[in-house]
Formats: sequence, structure tokens, C-alpha cells
Amino acid sequence: MIISLIARWIVAALGLLLSGYVLVGVSISTFYVALIVAVLLGLVNITIKPILLLLAFPINFLTLGLFTFVINAGLFWFISSFVSGFTVDGFIGALGGSLILSLVVLVGGKFIDAIR
Repeated sequence: MIISLIARWIVAALGLLLSGYVLVGVSISTFYVALIVAVLLGLVNITIKPILLLLAFPINFLTLGLFTFVINAGLFWFISSFVSGFTVDGFIGALGGSLILSLVVLVGGKFIDAIR
């Protein structure tokens, strides 16, 4: 169980590094910073995101769930204001970074589950 958690943490950090490599608006200085950002994003997704989803339920319902992408991008951008070495330039960079991170974590999680 702990190995699976560590593997998911590393996959998330690699997804952050990939988003920093692919996108112009996202910059991550080191792998260590990516690990810190992955932990902080996990904590924010556990604590703040459910509250935001509850508050934004009407607009999320009207947009058929697409507003969740906006919430994810906002949280991605929010974390960049606290961690030095992790910068996000604008909402488009945050949206792209959160999409890339989500895809990498999804594929990596499926791979980790298949190995277990």
C-alpha cells in the first residue's frame, strides 16, 4: 500500500515535470519542487476542492461538469503562488498544466493498479 502511494506521488511529480516541459506557461525548476507541488496539490484536492465543487454545483451542472476543469486550473494556479520554483503564467497555462497532470496521473494510476 505504501509503495503504491509513493509510486502515485512520483507519477504526479513526473506529470508536473512533463507539463513544465511541454507548456510555455508552466515552469518547474527541479524534481524536488515537483514532489513538493505534487504533495500540496494532493492536499488541496482533498481539502479545498470538495468545498469548491459544492459551491460551484449549479454552474457545474449547467456546463455538464466542464466547470471542474476551471476549478482544477484555479487550484493548479493557486499552488504556484506558494511554491518558489513553480510558476504558472496565466489561466491558459494553468488549464493546460492541470489537463496534462490529470492525464498522466490517470494513465499512471491505471498502470500502477495493473501491476498490483
